[in-house]
Amino acid sequence: MGSEMASPFLSENLSSILAAARPFLRSELASIDPSLPSFVDILHSVGADECWHKHSTFFSHLFDIYRILKLWRVPDSVVRCGLFHSAYSNSYVNLAIFDPGTSRSHVRSLIGEEAERLVYLFCVVPRQQLIHDDLLFHYSDLDLKEHLALSENSVKEAKEKGFFDADQAWRKKVQGLLPAEGIKVKHIKTREEVLISRRLVAVFVLMTMADFSDQLFQWQDKLFENQDGKLEFKGSVPSALWPGEGKPGLWMSSISRMGALYSLIAREEEIYLEERKQKGVEFEEDRDEEIELVIPPVFDYCRKVLDAKEQILARDLYWKAVCSDGDDQDNKVERLLIEASEKNPFVGEPRLVLAQVYLNARRYEEAEKEAATGLRLILEWGSSWDKRMTWEGWISWGRQMLGKAKERDWPTHAWGLINLGLVK
Repeated sequence: MGSEMASPFLSENLSSILAAARPFLRSELASIDPSLPSFVDILHSVGADECWHKHSTFFSHLFDIYRILKLWRVPDSVVRCGLFHSAYSNSYVNLAIFDPGTSRSHVRSLIGEEAERLVYLFCVVPRQQLIHDDLLFHYSDLDLKEHLALSENSVKEAKEKGFFDADQAWRKKVQGLLPAEGIKVKHIKTREEVLISRRLVAVFVLMTMADFSDQLFQWQDKLFENQDGKLEFKGSVPSALWPGEGKPGLWMSSISRMGALYSLIAREEEIYLEERKQKGVEFEEDRDEEIELVIPPVFDYCRKVLDAKEQILARDLYWKAVCSDGDDQDNKVERLLIEASEKNPFVGEPRLVLAQVYLNARRYEEAEKEAATGLRLILEWGSSWDKRMTWEGWISWGRQMLGKAKERDWPTHAWGLINLGLVK
């Protein structure tokens, strides 16, 4: 087991993050995982490409989740779970990769024993109730921010001084919601009790972050009446027309809260393991301690909570800017995009649009900075926020602008712009 709070991204530069993403950009599946081509063949063979799923097809969604989790560098069993996370359908959708009569042993033979176990549990837990009602809705934004600060100090004291205080408010709350021995939930079909370890709950929170980030856009906001941006699924407008305007969705505040919750669970686990280690106990059964809780880079490594109102303002500022004609003689578009990035600094698309504004004005140094920052953010997410364009499309456009900014060159004619394409 590695350090729970370690992140593989902290010291990486843009080129190394791009190198990790390049096999996905080039569809070099076998270099990502030698088993991935056969996994993809399985999904094709069962018709996953033919099924509608939110903003694309079922296959696209499954593969996107795989990509996100792989880029976040979580354990392989979790990554494979992401690719097959609807093998038996789940609490959110009725789509199932395999026929209902398919045995678990068959799926196990295809994707591996540990991955199949995660897939099965992911499919049978009441995930909406578990993650939202039983966990997330017990915390206000202020709670999460305060507990993140307290927990960071607690981990430091535990590791450096051997000081452990189970009565700290943040620890008592985590322990009350998620005891060290795990929690029992009702199987969504049989209603039998299923024991889920605390670490596995954390894994499912992380997977839900990836799941939601890939598929949510403005249409779901209308569907669930998410005008306040809190994504509490309180409303229901089944007549909402798909796909709608295609605006970025108001999901980021909720996902930032999930990230904060994930960090708190990971920190409690780290303290728990450290205290037990000092007592000479190395391992406990049925706690899934072999699964490392890797901290992804989003939301400043899951240390920040995005205010719901700020995300709305940021989205609307971005939308007003990106839907303009691009003429920015009075710097109005520039100001809109700067303010959007200040209110929501966790997405890259506003920065890439701002990079083009600067390129149009021949402000190459500023364009280079914004293109690099925006590109890094989108690479770290592994999915796009503005889903009118694909993740790959945003990456290639960002790389194009970054290269041109470094060369101090940008087209002056429409034909010059449309002839762009090759990236180095």
